[in-house]
Amino acid sequence: MDLPSLDSLDVTGKTVLLRADLNVPLDPAGAVTDDFRLRASLPTINELRSRGARVVVCSHLGRPKGQPDPKLTMNAVAARLEELGGFPTVKVDSVVGPDAAAAIAAAGESVVVLENVRFEAGETSNDASLSRAMADLADVFVLDAFGSAHRAHASTVGVAALLPAAAGRLLEDEVRALRRLLEAPAKPFVVVLGGAKVSDKLAVMKHLLPRVDLMLVGGGMCFTLLKAGGYEVGKSLLEESLLGEVEDLLESKDGGKIVLPLDIVAADRFAADAEHGIVPATAIPDDTMGLDIGPDSVDRFGGVIVSGQSIFWNGPMGVFEWEPFRQGTAGVAAAVADCPGFTVVGGGDSVAALRMLDRDDQVNHVSSGGGAGLEMLEGKELPGIAALRN
Repeated sequence: MDLPSLDSLDVTGKTVLLRADLNVPLDPAGAVTDDFRLRASLPTINELRSRGARVVVCSHLGRPKGQPDPKLTMNAVAARLEELGGFPTVKVDSVVGPDAAAAIAAAGESVVVLENVRFEAGETSNDASLSRAMADLADVFVLDAFGSAHRAHASTVGVAALLPAAAGRLLEDEVRALRRLLEAPAKPFVVVLGGAKVSDKLAVMKHLLPRVDLMLVGGGMCFTLLKAGGYEVGKSLLEESLLGEVEDLLESKDGGKIVLPLDIVAADRFAADAEHGIVPATAIPDDTMGLDIGPDSVDRFGGVIVSGQSIFWNGPMGVFEWEPFRQGTAGVAAAVADCPGFTVVGGGDSVAALRMLDRDDQVNHVSSGGGAGLEMLEGKELPGIAALRN
């Protein structure tokens, strides 16, 4: 690894500002509904505490527009972090300033959780004054928020330029796993892509296609590829503006590596109780829309996956939240979990599918940052990682 790690920092007796990714979903009552990212942050927090550091955690939550939003405070997050970690927490109602500094000074062995950093207008613009105010709270900075490392924000990039800085254990693990896929994947290397829009994945498709042995494509994005291949897709999700670009990709020298579904679960409308049936992927009726890949596709995709030596999966195969359209995603999740090779899963929906099957512990790496992972696999250098190197 060419990133400074926790091993390079002396944190004993020092205050460490830890940028974690605690951006978790909340229910209408404000309670945490999925604590995966909180659990993922614990190894770094616990190591810092064990080495005698005072830990101050900051994170964003949701998408507030640079001002306080009572529905997006860190109160529930801090409470759940305390419960999971078995250590006391102190929630501060500000991000910077004298109140935050006083709370940190008085915290003792408690982990301090600052307020939602996106309540500050200068966070997303990487405002220099906000970066300085955050740096003034600590002696050392640790970036462990892989899910935010592709954002050049004050709490990911700005502070790193002002304090001794290093990568946390989660960030190290994420970078190591994705670099293994980019630089030295065991063959065959199979990429499985799904989700709604091909526009979200087109850049990573172009970058990875020359490197992979096969690329399996399902989900809503497959219909733009099917249409570009000359097939009718009925009322299925379609990005017409990308048809030319996708056709060029299919016809490129590596286009033959792309594997599309054989059959589709097609419905008469977008609803959980819609009438549905299995149709050939090359002959979707005009009055229906595809909402999942079919059983023959699951068998084909599954066979490719379990025989792979390196697997990357991002994106569901259908509308898996609805039981009638869940089998494609469940089948892919099971195949990835059964694969004896090196397996990496990224993206919230893919991880949720694994957890639904209680098999998230049967893959080598479950990524906490879907968007950041895709950008890294596109060949981009993430701003947060670049800041640590610099």
